[in-house]
Amino acid sequence: MQLRKSERKKAKIRLALQSPSGAGKTMSALLIAKGMTGGNWNKIAVIDTENNSSDLYAHLGEFNVLQLDAPFTPEKYMKAIEACENAEMEVIIVDSVSHEWESILSIHSNMTGNSFTNWGKVNPRHNAFVQRMLQSKCHIIGTIRSKQDYVLAEKNGKYVPEKHGLKGVTRDGMDYEFTVVLELDLSHNATSTKDRTGLFMGNPPFIPTEETGKIILDWCNEGTDLPTIKKKIKACKTLEELTAIYHQYITYYDDVEEDFKAKKAAITKLSNKKVKQNGTAVTS
Repeated sequence: MQLRKSERKKAKIRLALQSPSGAGKTMSALLIAKGMTGGNWNKIAVIDTENNSSDLYAHLGEFNVLQLDAPFTPEKYMKAIEACENAEMEVIIVDSVSHEWESILSIHSNMTGNSFTNWGKVNPRHNAFVQRMLQSKCHIIGTIRSKQDYVLAEKNGKYVPEKHGLKGVTRDGMDYEFTVVLELDLSHNATSTKDRTGLFMGNPPFIPTEETGKIILDWCNEGTDLPTIKKKIKACKTLEELTAIYHQYITYYDDVEEDFKAKKAAITKLSNKKVKQNGTAVTS
């Protein structure tokens, strides 16, 4: 076991937008994605399970759409994410995550035999989908539909029914998997219910815009990434410096193993050459 210093690494955002129907999840996701790509719509893909609803926002820009049709199995979602990655997208909008969970519930309900045992068969499929989102090399924005209820709200001295969002249509604890979860109301205002970035938690409600995406991208780009580590390895002049970098970035070792070996060999060769030269000089 090896202790190391904690270090902020560059990251890919995992953002969830949750709301009842009509609160603006898709449009908010697109605007945030636009900010994250510097306005490059060609680097944004929407995995659309909502009957081509993303096309309603084609006026915003020429983003890419990958249409999924029922049944919305976890495997379909995973293949769609892979296709977006292969197309070198920067931001993938999964619109919506809820259909995957509804598919899992449908599969489970149609299985024969013991219900508890059957969950052991379908849970790995759902978990594989979640892990595929978490491990994606792209930024992921997932939309989650929440169940609806009506409450009486006072307006101009009268009580009128108002739509109110409840629990999200997804597996319990799904929000834990995301870096940030924003709840949208029917006025399109967002409130953070989970925030590991510290950007939104405790702030007043706000309407997501392109600027929101820029703020998120700045947070993602803080810290260390592989190119930075490779440059530090290349700049090493002694084995002591190289060893220090090894311990500092040990979690990256598998990705830079060849860089370490090549630099170690180069430093050792140069050191041996200097020793040989000094020895020759002394003898003469």
